[in-house]
Amino acid sequence: MKIVIVIPARLNSSRLKRKMLVDLEGEPLIVRTFQRAKQARCTDRVVVATDSSEIADVLNGAGAEVIMTSEHARCGSERIAEAAAQLEGDVFINLQGDEPLIEPENIDLVAKPYLLGEDPDCSTLVFPVLAGDHTTINDRNVVKAVMDKKGYALYFSRSPIPYRMECSASTTYYRHIGIYAFRADVLRLYARPDVSMLEREESLEQLRLLENGYRIRCLETAFDSPGVNTHQDLDLVRRLFREGAVSG
Repeated sequence: MKIVIVIPARLNSSRLKRKMLVDLEGEPLIVRTFQRAKQARCTDRVVVATDSSEIADVLNGAGAEVIMTSEHARCGSERIAEAAAQLEGDVFINLQGDEPLIEPENIDLVAKPYLLGEDPDCSTLVFPVLAGDHTTINDRNVVKAVMDKKGYALYFSRSPIPYRMECSASTTYYRHIGIYAFRADVLRLYARPDVSMLEREESLEQLRLLENGYRIRCLETAFDSPGVNTHQDLDLVRRLFREGAVSG
């Protein structure tokens, strides 16, 4: 089985300008993410998909394989789908470019169902949240997931799901971690121009799969790490690098 990690990277971002190229303790953010991806064991091929020649030049200098994509991708998975059309592979892992602290074990975990022959349409990761952590549960920027008993996603939402009628302390919430592994044929869905209603309303690209009847396997991870979306996130990640919290 051929597995390829593809990292989508665009220069323009709404909350943190030019974030892929911001300095992270001596290296651009996108280079740090690429270096982490190279530590995964499930594959030795890591590709960055970008529409920016500036990002491409930086990555070429770091020894990364780069594929140029169009400026019209509306989400990371659309950019991955465009890149995948130029690559050979059975499974493509979508690793966001703003994840410089991603644990290599999490990359391997999202590929695990395919390596074991389970063959879902897509797989992704979730991290348990304490029922009493109301700040996280009610944060619209934290995506929550609910699954069936076999670990397949029922829904993802920015709202606190499940809603607790009885406020039971035993309720388990899961935060979605935005790394995906797709079968190559499933990625073709993202090559289509239509955006689903649920995807549009929640601004969550994975809902396009659920609304079209595809199944997403959710795997629980013990590893959590902050992505970089805001200046506050960047300050935190820089501090973690300075404190030696990141290996490799």
